[in-house]
Amino acid sequence: MRKIMILLLLALLALSSCYREPPLHLYDIDSPAVALPIVELSLDTYWDYDGNLGINYDWRAEWYYGWDDEDRSIFGELEYEEPTKFFLRRYYTGEVKEGTRIDKKNAYVSGRTFRAPYDWGFWDILAWNDVKTIDGVQSLQIEEKSSYDEDIIASTGTTMYSSRYHAPRYQNSFYEPEQLFSACEKGVEINKNLDGFEFDEDNNIWIRKLNMYLEPLTYIYLPQIILHNNNGRIDQVTSNGNISGMARFADINTGFAGEDAIAVNFKMRLKTNKDFKAGEKVDIVGGRLMTFGICGQNANRITRADEENDTEHHYIDVQLQFNNGMDSIFVFDVTDQVRKRYKGGVITVELDMDTVPTPKRSGGSGFNAIVKGFEEELHEIEIKN
Repeated sequence: MRKIMILLLLALLALSSCYREPPLHLYDIDSPAVALPIVELSLDTYWDYDGNLGINYDWRAEWYYGWDDEDRSIFGELEYEEPTKFFLRRYYTGEVKEGTRIDKKNAYVSGRTFRAPYDWGFWDILAWNDVKTIDGVQSLQIEEKSSYDEDIIASTGTTMYSSRYHAPRYQNSFYEPEQLFSACEKGVEINKNLDGFEFDEDNNIWIRKLNMYLEPLTYIYLPQIILHNNNGRIDQVTSNGNISGMARFADINTGFAGEDAIAVNFKMRLKTNKDFKAGEKVDIVGGRLMTFGICGQNANRITRADEENDTEHHYIDVQLQFNNGMDSIFVFDVTDQVRKRYKGGVITVELDMDTVPTPKRSGGSGFNAIVKGFEEELHEIEIKN
Protein backbone atom coordinates (compact mmCIF):
# COMPACT_ATOMS: atom_id res chain seq x y z
CA MET A 1 0.00 0.00 0.00
CA ARG A 2 1.27 3.45 -0.81
CA LYS A 3 0.91 6.03 1.90
CA ILE A 4 1.23 9.79 1.79
CA MET A 5 4.71 10.59 3.10
CA ILE A 6 5.92 13.76 4.75
CA LEU A 7 9.70 14.14 4.76
CA LEU A 8 10.90 16.42 7.54
CA LEU A 9 14.46 17.71 7.31
CA LEU A 10 15.89 18.62 10.69
CA ALA A 11 18.88 20.89 10.03
CA LEU A 12 21.84 22.09 12.12
CA LEU A 13 24.53 24.67 11.40
CA ALA A 14 27.97 23.19 10.97
CA LEU A 15 30.78 25.03 12.76
CA SER A 16 33.88 25.84 10.74
CA SER A 17 36.25 24.53 13.45
CA CYS A 18 37.88 21.11 13.28
CA TYR A 19 35.57 19.76 16.03
CA ARG A 20 31.93 18.82 15.49
CA GLU A 21 30.61 21.00 18.28
CA PRO A 22 26.88 21.63 17.58
CA PRO A 23 25.26 24.99 18.34
CA LEU A 24 22.69 25.35 21.09
CA HIS A 25 19.70 25.33 18.75
CA LEU A 26 18.79 23.97 15.37
CA TYR A 27 19.17 26.36 12.52
CA ASP A 28 16.06 28.41 11.81
CA ILE A 29 15.55 31.01 9.09
CA ASP A 30 18.13 29.87 6.59
CA SER A 31 17.62 26.15 7.04
CA PRO A 32 16.90 24.23 3.82
CA ALA A 33 13.33 23.54 2.82
CA VAL A 34 11.52 20.39 3.85
CA ALA A 35 10.55 18.20 0.89
CA LEU A 36 6.99 16.88 0.78
CA PRO A 37 7.20 14.36 -2.07
CA ILE A 38 4.34 13.66 -4.44
CA VAL A 39 2.69 10.34 -3.63
CA GLU A 40 -0.32 8.84 -5.36
CA LEU A 41 -2.95 7.21 -3.15
CA SER A 42 -5.49 5.31 -5.24
CA LEU A 43 -8.26 2.93 -4.30
CA ASP A 44 -6.41 0.20 -6.13
CA THR A 45 -3.53 0.44 -3.69
CA TYR A 46 -5.54 1.24 -0.57
CA TRP A 47 -8.31 -1.32 -0.99
CA ASP A 48 -5.78 -4.17 -0.89
CA TYR A 49 -7.84 -6.61 1.16
CA ASP A 50 -6.03 -9.85 2.00
CA GLY A 51 -3.34 -8.89 -0.49
CA ASN A 52 -0.79 -10.88 1.48
CA LEU A 53 -2.81 -14.02 0.72
CA GLY A 54 -2.85 -13.35 -3.00
CA ILE A 55 -6.54 -12.46 -2.96
CA ASN A 56 -7.14 -9.35 -5.04
CA TYR A 57 -10.16 -7.15 -4.52
CA ASP A 58 -11.19 -5.97 -7.99
CA TRP A 59 -13.62 -3.24 -6.96
CA ARG A 60 -14.10 -2.06 -10.54
CA ALA A 61 -15.58 -5.44 -11.44
CA GLU A 62 -18.28 -4.84 -8.79
CA TRP A 63 -18.93 -1.16 -9.59
CA TYR A 64 -21.72 -0.79 -12.18
CA TYR A 65 -22.88 2.70 -11.30
CA GLY A 66 -19.88 4.36 -12.99
CA TRP A 67 -18.68 7.95 -12.54
CA ASP A 68 -19.36 10.87 -14.85
CA ASP A 69 -19.06 14.67 -14.84
CA GLU A 70 -22.39 15.12 -13.06
CA ASP A 71 -21.24 12.75 -10.31
CA ARG A 72 -18.05 14.79 -9.93
CA SER A 73 -20.06 17.98 -9.59
CA ILE A 74 -22.18 16.38 -6.83
CA PHE A 75 -19.75 14.13 -4.97
CA GLY A 76 -16.28 15.15 -6.11
CA GLU A 77 -13.68 12.72 -7.37
CA LEU A 78 -14.35 9.02 -6.96
CA GLU A 79 -10.98 8.25 -5.35
CA TYR A 80 -8.85 9.93 -2.72
CA GLU A 81 -7.21 13.18 -3.77
CA GLU A 82 -3.68 13.81 -2.61
CA PRO A 83 -3.61 16.68 -0.09
CA THR A 84 -1.18 19.55 -0.59
CA LYS A 85 -1.75 21.55 2.59
CA PHE A 86 -1.07 20.32 6.11
CA PHE A 87 -1.28 21.25 9.76
CA LEU A 88 1.77 20.39 11.87
CA ARG A 89 2.04 20.20 15.64
CA ARG A 90 5.47 19.78 17.25
CA TYR A 91 5.34 18.92 20.95
CA TYR A 92 8.45 19.27 23.09
CA THR A 93 8.87 16.74 25.94
CA GLY A 94 12.26 17.90 27.15
CA GLU A 95 14.72 15.16 28.13
CA VAL A 96 11.97 12.54 28.57
CA LYS A 97 11.09 10.40 25.55
CA GLU A 98 7.30 10.34 25.02
CA GLY A 99 6.97 12.23 28.28
CA THR A 100 4.64 15.05 29.29
CA ARG A 101 4.44 17.67 26.57
CA ILE A 102 5.71 20.99 27.93
CA ASP A 103 5.60 23.11 24.78
CA LYS A 104 3.88 23.16 21.40
CA LYS A 105 4.82 24.68 18.06
CA ASN A 106 2.10 25.13 15.44
CA ALA A 107 2.74 25.29 11.71
CA TYR A 108 0.74 25.34 8.50
CA VAL A 109 2.36 23.88 5.39
CA SER A 110 1.10 25.17 2.04
CA GLY A 111 2.73 23.43 -0.88
CA ARG A 112 5.63 21.09 -0.22
CA THR A 113 8.18 22.93 1.90
CA PHE A 114 8.60 23.43 5.63
CA ARG A 115 11.37 24.75 7.91
CA ALA A 116 11.51 25.06 11.69
CA PRO A 117 13.88 25.19 14.69
CA TYR A 118 14.15 22.42 17.30
CA ASP A 119 15.59 22.51 20.82
CA TRP A 120 17.72 19.65 22.18
CA GLY A 121 15.66 16.82 23.62
CA PHE A 122 12.65 14.81 22.50
CA TRP A 123 9.75 15.79 20.26
CA ASP A 124 6.38 14.35 19.25
CA ILE A 125 5.35 15.41 15.75
CA LEU A 126 1.74 15.29 14.51
CA ALA A 127 0.50 16.11 11.01
CA TRP A 128 -2.89 16.10 9.28
CA ASN A 129 -4.17 17.54 6.04
CA ASP A 130 -6.22 20.65 5.44
CA VAL A 131 -9.59 20.12 3.79
CA LYS A 132 -10.69 20.94 0.25
CA THR A 133 -14.42 20.97 -0.58
CA ILE A 134 -16.49 21.39 -3.74
CA ASP A 135 -18.71 24.18 -2.39
CA GLY A 136 -16.29 25.74 0.10
CA VAL A 137 -18.31 24.50 3.08
CA GLN A 138 -16.40 22.20 5.43
CA SER A 139 -18.13 19.51 7.49
CA LEU A 140 -15.07 18.36 9.42
CA GLN A 141 -14.68 19.88 12.88
CA ILE A 142 -11.27 19.66 14.55
CA GLU A 143 -11.33 19.79 18.36
CA GLU A 144 -7.96 20.69 19.85
CA LYS A 145 -7.88 20.95 23.66
CA SER A 146 -5.73 23.37 25.65
CA SER A 147 -3.76 20.48 27.15
CA TYR A 148 -0.92 19.39 24.89
CA ASP A 149 -1.29 15.77 26.01
CA GLU A 150 -4.94 15.41 24.97
CA ASP A 151 -5.61 13.90 21.57
CA ILE A 152 -7.08 15.96 18.75
CA ILE A 153 -10.53 14.78 17.64
CA ALA A 154 -12.12 15.08 14.19
CA SER A 155 -15.91 14.92 13.91
CA THR A 156 -18.89 16.38 12.04
CA GLY A 157 -22.20 17.92 13.06
CA THR A 158 -25.77 16.73 12.71
CA THR A 159 -27.94 17.30 9.67
CA MET A 160 -31.64 18.11 9.45
CA TYR A 161 -32.35 14.54 8.31
CA SER A 162 -33.79 11.94 10.66
CA SER A 163 -31.51 9.15 11.83
CA ARG A 164 -34.03 6.42 11.18
CA TYR A 165 -32.31 3.15 11.98
CA HIS A 166 -29.83 1.84 14.56
CA ALA A 167 -28.40 5.08 15.91
CA PRO A 168 -30.23 5.13 19.26
CA ARG A 169 -28.39 8.07 20.86
CA TYR A 170 -28.95 10.54 18.03
CA GLN A 171 -32.21 11.70 16.48
CA ASN A 172 -30.56 13.16 13.38
CA SER A 173 -27.96 11.78 11.03
CA PHE A 174 -24.52 13.38 10.72
CA TYR A 175 -22.73 15.03 7.81
CA GLU A 176 -20.15 12.87 6.11
CA PRO A 177 -16.57 14.04 6.72
CA GLU A 178 -14.16 15.16 4.05
CA GLN A 179 -11.07 13.08 3.40
CA LEU A 180 -8.67 13.18 6.32
CA PHE A 181 -5.16 11.78 6.73
CA SER A 182 -2.85 11.91 9.74
CA ALA A 183 0.47 10.71 11.13
CA CYS A 184 2.06 10.91 14.56
CA GLU A 185 5.74 10.30 15.25
CA LYS A 186 6.64 10.13 18.94
CA GLY A 187 9.96 10.36 20.74
CA VAL A 188 12.01 12.00 17.99
CA GLU A 189 15.38 12.70 19.61
CA ILE A 190 17.52 15.74 18.81
CA ASN A 191 20.81 15.25 20.70
CA LYS A 192 24.11 17.08 20.77
CA ASN A 193 25.92 14.07 19.32
CA LEU A 194 23.97 14.70 16.11
CA ASP A 195 22.95 11.04 15.95
CA GLY A 196 21.15 10.35 12.70
CA PHE A 197 22.32 13.58 11.05
CA GLU A 198 24.20 13.90 7.78
CA PHE A 199 26.39 16.79 6.73
CA ASP A 200 25.21 18.92 3.77
CA GLU A 201 28.34 20.52 2.37
CA ASP A 202 26.46 22.78 -0.05
CA ASN A 203 24.58 24.51 2.77
CA ASN A 204 27.17 23.91 5.53
CA ILE A 205 24.58 22.31 7.81
CA TRP A 206 23.77 19.00 9.42
CA ILE A 207 20.52 17.40 8.21
CA ARG A 208 18.37 14.62 9.58
CA LYS A 209 15.57 13.10 7.52
CA LEU A 210 12.39 11.94 9.22
CA ASN A 211 9.76 10.08 7.21
CA MET A 212 6.14 10.36 8.31
CA TYR A 213 3.44 8.32 6.59
CA LEU A 214 -0.03 9.84 6.61
CA GLU A 215 -2.82 7.26 6.55
CA PRO A 216 -6.55 7.74 5.91
CA LEU A 217 -8.86 8.38 8.85
CA THR A 218 -11.90 8.56 6.57
CA TYR A 219 -12.95 5.73 4.31
CA ILE A 220 -14.67 5.77 0.92
CA TYR A 221 -17.74 3.59 0.37
CA LEU A 222 -19.48 3.25 -2.98
CA PRO A 223 -23.11 2.18 -2.42
CA GLN A 224 -25.22 1.03 -5.36
CA ILE A 225 -28.79 -0.28 -5.40
CA ILE A 226 -29.39 -2.38 -8.52
CA LEU A 227 -33.02 -2.11 -9.66
CA HIS A 228 -33.98 -5.13 -11.76
CA ASN A 229 -37.14 -4.89 -13.89
CA ASN A 230 -37.72 -1.30 -12.88
CA ASN A 231 -39.16 -0.22 -16.24
CA GLY A 232 -39.39 3.38 -15.09
CA ARG A 233 -41.41 2.64 -11.93
CA ILE A 234 -38.88 4.36 -9.67
CA ASP A 235 -37.96 7.58 -11.40
CA GLN A 236 -36.34 9.80 -8.77
CA VAL A 237 -34.30 9.91 -5.57
CA THR A 238 -36.24 12.34 -3.35
CA SER A 239 -33.89 12.62 -0.35
CA ASN A 240 -30.38 11.83 0.78
CA GLY A 241 -29.46 8.38 1.98
CA ASN A 242 -28.18 7.31 5.39
CA ILE A 243 -25.83 4.55 6.47
CA SER A 244 -26.06 3.61 10.15
CA GLY A 245 -23.72 2.13 12.71
CA MET A 246 -20.62 4.12 11.65
CA ALA A 247 -18.22 5.94 13.98
CA ARG A 248 -19.04 9.50 15.05
CA PHE A 249 -15.43 10.73 15.20
CA ALA A 250 -11.77 9.83 14.66
CA ASP A 251 -8.69 10.37 16.83
CA ILE A 252 -6.12 12.24 14.73
CA ASN A 253 -3.27 11.17 17.05
CA THR A 254 -3.95 7.41 17.08
CA GLY A 255 -6.01 6.83 13.93
CA PHE A 256 -8.73 5.02 15.88
CA ALA A 257 -12.42 5.65 15.27
CA GLY A 258 -14.71 6.57 18.17
CA GLU A 259 -17.07 4.18 19.93
CA ASP A 260 -20.32 6.12 19.34
CA ALA A 261 -22.45 4.74 16.50
CA ILE A 262 -24.25 7.23 14.25
CA ALA A 263 -25.98 7.39 10.89
CA VAL A 264 -24.06 9.24 8.17
CA ASN A 265 -26.04 11.24 5.62
CA PHE A 266 -24.97 11.15 1.98
CA LYS A 267 -26.26 11.98 -1.50
CA MET A 268 -27.51 9.41 -4.01
CA ARG A 269 -28.51 9.64 -7.64
CA LEU A 270 -30.53 7.51 -10.07
CA LYS A 271 -29.07 6.31 -13.37
CA THR A 272 -31.07 4.39 -15.93
CA ASN A 273 -30.30 1.76 -18.55
CA LYS A 274 -26.90 0.78 -17.16
CA ASP A 275 -25.02 -2.34 -18.22
CA PHE A 276 -25.10 -5.22 -15.74
CA LYS A 277 -24.20 -8.90 -15.79
CA ALA A 278 -24.98 -11.09 -18.79
CA GLY A 279 -25.99 -8.09 -20.89
CA GLU A 280 -28.90 -7.10 -18.65
CA LYS A 281 -29.88 -3.42 -18.54
CA VAL A 282 -30.72 -2.12 -15.07
CA ASP A 283 -31.40 1.14 -13.26
CA ILE A 284 -29.03 1.97 -10.41
CA VAL A 285 -29.31 4.27 -7.40
CA GLY A 286 -25.76 5.04 -6.34
CA GLY A 287 -23.28 7.50 -4.94
CA ARG A 288 -20.14 7.98 -2.93
CA LEU A 289 -19.85 8.48 0.81
CA MET A 290 -17.06 9.09 3.31
CA THR A 291 -17.16 7.88 6.92
CA PHE A 292 -14.86 7.54 9.93
CA GLY A 293 -15.28 3.80 9.52
CA ILE A 294 -16.15 1.05 11.98
CA CYS A 295 -16.48 2.04 15.63
CA GLY A 296 -13.47 1.58 17.89
CA GLN A 297 -11.05 0.45 15.20
CA ASN A 298 -8.10 1.67 13.16
CA ALA A 299 -8.73 0.09 9.77
CA ASN A 300 -5.13 0.77 8.74
CA ARG A 301 -3.99 -1.77 11.36
CA ILE A 302 -6.33 -4.54 10.20
CA THR A 303 -5.06 -6.92 7.54
CA ARG A 304 -7.97 -9.36 7.30
CA ALA A 305 -11.73 -9.02 7.71
CA ASP A 306 -11.84 -11.62 10.49
CA GLU A 307 -9.66 -9.32 12.62
CA GLU A 308 -12.32 -6.63 12.90
CA ASN A 309 -14.67 -6.80 15.90
CA ASP A 310 -17.59 -4.68 14.77
CA THR A 311 -20.64 -5.04 17.02
CA GLU A 312 -22.88 -2.55 15.21
CA HIS A 313 -25.42 -3.25 12.49
CA HIS A 314 -25.34 -1.21 9.33
CA TYR A 315 -28.41 -0.19 7.33
CA ILE A 316 -28.71 1.99 4.26
CA ASP A 317 -31.99 3.86 3.91
CA VAL A 318 -33.05 6.09 1.03
CA GLN A 319 -36.34 7.63 -0.07
CA LEU A 320 -37.31 6.90 -3.68
CA GLN A 321 -40.19 8.23 -5.77
CA PHE A 322 -42.39 6.08 -8.00
CA ASN A 323 -43.76 7.23 -11.35
CA ASN A 324 -47.18 7.86 -9.77
CA GLY A 325 -45.64 10.63 -7.67
CA MET A 326 -45.68 8.61 -4.44
CA ASP A 327 -42.50 7.88 -2.50
CA SER A 328 -41.30 5.29 -0.02
CA ILE A 329 -38.33 4.72 2.25
CA PHE A 330 -36.22 1.71 1.35
CA VAL A 331 -33.99 0.16 4.02
CA PHE A 332 -31.30 -2.44 3.36
CA ASP A 333 -29.16 -4.43 5.78
CA VAL A 334 -25.55 -4.13 4.58
CA THR A 335 -23.85 -5.22 7.81
CA ASP A 336 -21.91 -8.11 6.32
CA GLN A 337 -20.64 -6.00 3.43
CA VAL A 338 -19.45 -3.15 5.67
CA ARG A 339 -17.62 -5.57 7.96
CA LYS A 340 -15.98 -7.26 5.00
CA ARG A 341 -14.93 -3.90 3.54
CA TYR A 342 -13.62 -2.37 6.77
CA LYS A 343 -11.43 0.11 4.84
CA GLY A 344 -14.20 1.06 2.42
CA GLY A 345 -15.31 -0.39 -0.88
CA VAL A 346 -18.34 -1.17 -3.00
CA ILE A 347 -21.65 -1.94 -1.25
CA THR A 348 -24.17 -3.59 -3.55
CA VAL A 349 -27.85 -4.38 -3.02
CA GLU A 350 -29.97 -5.96 -5.76
CA LEU A 351 -33.71 -5.38 -5.75
CA ASP A 352 -36.24 -7.06 -8.03
CA MET A 353 -38.86 -4.38 -8.64
CA ASP A 354 -41.42 -7.02 -9.72
CA THR A 355 -41.69 -7.89 -6.02
CA VAL A 356 -42.19 -4.30 -4.84
CA PRO A 357 -45.78 -2.96 -4.61
CA THR A 358 -46.46 0.58 -5.75
CA PRO A 359 -47.31 2.85 -2.78
CA LYS A 360 -50.72 4.48 -2.69
CA ARG A 361 -49.89 7.34 -0.33
CA SER A 362 -47.11 9.93 -0.53
CA GLY A 363 -44.59 11.00 2.07
CA GLY A 364 -42.99 7.60 2.46
CA SER A 365 -45.96 6.24 4.46
CA GLY A 366 -47.08 3.71 1.91
CA PHE A 367 -44.63 1.01 2.98
CA ASN A 368 -41.00 0.44 3.79
CA ALA A 369 -38.99 -1.97 1.71
CA ILE A 370 -36.78 -3.69 4.23
CA VAL A 371 -34.67 -6.78 4.77
CA LYS A 372 -36.57 -9.63 6.34
CA GLY A 373 -36.29 -9.91 10.09
CA PHE A 374 -35.56 -6.25 10.86
CA GLU A 375 -39.02 -5.12 11.89
CA GLU A 376 -41.93 -7.52 11.53
CA GLU A 377 -44.57 -4.83 11.23
CA LEU A 378 -43.09 -3.57 7.95
CA HIS A 379 -43.66 -5.09 4.54
CA GLU A 380 -41.17 -7.76 3.57
CA ILE A 381 -39.92 -8.04 0.01
CA GLU A 382 -37.31 -10.15 -1.67
CA ILE A 383 -33.93 -8.44 -1.76
CA LYS A 384 -30.85 -9.91 -3.38
CA ASN A 385 -27.85 -9.00 -1.25
